[in-house]
Amino acid sequence: MADKIAVTPKDFFLWVGATIALYVSTVSLLALWFAYIDRLLGAVPRYADPFSTGIRIAVASLVVIFPLFILLTRMVHTDIRKHAAKSELWIRKWLLMLTIFGAGITMVIDLIVLLNTFLGGEELTPAFLTKVFAVLLVIGGAFLYYLYEVRGEWEKNEMVSKIIAGIVSVIVLTSVVSAFFVIGTPRELRLLRYDQEKVNALENMQWQIINHWQQKARLPENLDALQDPISGFSVPVDPQTTEGMAGYAYRILAPLSFELCATFNHASLGTTGGISEPYAVRPQKYSGAEKAFWEHSAGEVCFARAIDPEAYPPLQKAPTPTRVLP
Repeated sequence: MADKIAVTPKDFFLWVGATIALYVSTVSLLALWFAYIDRLLGAVPRYADPFSTGIRIAVASLVVIFPLFILLTRMVHTDIRKHAAKSELWIRKWLLMLTIFGAGITMVIDLIVLLNTFLGGEELTPAFLTKVFAVLLVIGGAFLYYLYEVRGEWEKNEMVSKIIAGIVSVIVLTSVVSAFFVIGTPRELRLLRYDQEKVNALENMQWQIINHWQQKARLPENLDALQDPISGFSVPVDPQTTEGMAGYAYRILAPLSFELCATFNHASLGTTGGISEPYAVRPQKYSGAEKAFWEHSAGEVCFARAIDPEAYPPLQKAPTPTRVLP
């Protein structure tokens, strides 16, 4: 019987690091698959995150953490093959059993959710069923792998362990590469951020125009009239003007109507035509609650606004103070 070996700092951090890397990789992979399922089978919310933040975080985590998980797992297996007694380390046993227990609990909860949804008469949508299957596949695979790990199978069968690592790596790599077909390249996301910045600028200018109307009972003649060194407002500049794209435009349509224009790179999420014509006017009173007022197509788009004087009445000016001579 091999002599027992005490847990060294190296053993402790190798096993803790490998376990944390496993958990992060598993959660990230499932989060990525869930996002794909929602895109393919679910209904995308009208105002969903256009930058796919959840997908980007999952991809970044997998790119960094999963190779680390493979490396640390290989290191602990190699260490046990050299020193068989290390298979009896308490840190190894505790973390493996914790992983198996957690995986088992997760699968049980997954099945309970499925059964509860069915018994409750709720619709078992394809997206929901696919997510349930995804959890069973990923967590069930981890459960079986570490069940054999406890028995020391992967230290005895190094080739099988490498084959499994290769298969899982291909699955993860395919999932990561697929993200670029779903969310686009970094350049496309950069263009989306430009568009969001333009919408924010238009919204800010719109409120400044309304404020100008309330203060002076007339629309500003041009955007330069909005410059206010006291409040600190300065008219924003289109971030893409240096790339040959037109800047922001402002036009007065009527005493209480105006339009703001910008050139966009992509259509906004949920846009359904009808606003793609340059300088298309959509006359309607603005109350500040209609989020859809900023939906746009690609190219030059104008947003027509009609100020409701009842919602935004001109402010009563205070009388000009008279200077009293001594």
